[in-house]
Amino acid sequence: MSKFWNLVFFQLGWFACVLGAANHQVFWPVIGSLAYIVFHVWRLNQPRESIHLLSRVLIYGVLTDSLIAYFGFLDFQDSWPVSFLSPIWMWTLWLLVGTTINGSLSWLRGRPILGAVLGGLCGPLSYEAGIRMGAGSWGSGGQVMGLMFLGVVWAIAVPLFFYWDRTPLEQGLVKNP
Repeated sequence: MSKFWNLVFFQLGWFACVLGAANHQVFWPVIGSLAYIVFHVWRLNQPRESIHLLSRVLIYGVLTDSLIAYFGFLDFQDSWPVSFLSPIWMWTLWLLVGTTINGSLSWLRGRPILGAVLGGLCGPLSYEAGIRMGAGSWGSGGQVMGLMFLGVVWAIAVPLFFYWDRTPLEQGLVKNP
């Protein structure tokens, strides 16, 4: 049941942050999502390892999104906290993704090729959906190239996040059906 709720809260956080960005109202969606992330970490048997994983996921996400935006393939609706980094609501989305590694995406553990394929397809589609909802736009570099770069970023991200995760299989949310 925990995997189910992880998926539900991930989706709620995603929609809240994207719609908040589209309407220039990201404060409460970010706060609500961060509250879920804190609760998620608090419930785990090894919160220190989860914080370590989430920190790495956050750094990876901020760097890749910021670089893709810098090279002109993405234009985020909101530039807070600084214009040369991706916005804070995107940081929150990356943290939400990090919570799925031992939750709703735990079935991908030990399947790096499947994780890369799904990441390479679903990651860019998520950005496209957010753009269509008004949270950003494709930059001057173009939509096709932007989607290709995002595909590579996400094809690397999903297996990498599982590699970084050191939570034993019998712990965390994985043990819950």
